[in-house]
Amino acid sequence: MKVDFNKYSDGLVPAIIQDFTTHKVLMMGFMNEEALKKTMSEGKVTFFSRSKQRLWTKGEESGNHLLVKEILSDCDNDTLLIKAQPLGPTCHTGADTCWSERNHSEDFLYYLQDIIELRKKSEDEKSYVRQLFNKGINKIAQKVGEEAVELVIEAKDSNEDLFLNEAADLMFHYLVLLNAKGYNLQQVVSILQNRHSNKK
Repeated sequence: MKVDFNKYSDGLVPAIIQDFTTHKVLMMGFMNEEALKKTMSEGKVTFFSRSKQRLWTKGEESGNHLLVKEILSDCDNDTLLIKAQPLGPTCHTGADTCWSERNHSEDFLYYLQDIIELRKKSEDEKSYVRQLFNKGINKIAQKVGEEAVELVIEAKDSNEDLFLNEAADLMFHYLVLLNAKGYNLQQVVSILQNRHSNKK
């Protein structure tokens, strides 16, 4: 990767930070060559702070680091796109992003996955998801099997509403099972993408 730091009089190139999972833009900062080298070597996003006039690692005080997943340079080699995993809110105001957006995927399935994780950690004993996790992996796997059978049964009939509702039930419990096993939807999607790429 080649970055043209000399294009700017101060030697600072814009660095756009994007959440690796949700694809939300989290913040924008500036990097000089030293900041980029430190970011690449340590795996945590480091900027050159124009106000402090020194290198500044995001989260050095709050602990809300940005863990680097991928670094890209644009077509003119004068702007960086850094895909990262945020460890907590990104903005100094406490917001998820510097544009006060909630940092979750616009894809509802990924949003639902986050909700399932929250429900699992909840202390609300009336939560259906919490009850499922309390019963353990065997019960969760059993529910996926039951919903799959019910979907197959409805597939043989012509009631669209019942079929789609059973499909939704299966999808929901499938996400619960993935979480219970310590995996997530993105990992499954990545496998499908790799299979697709290998067939080209």
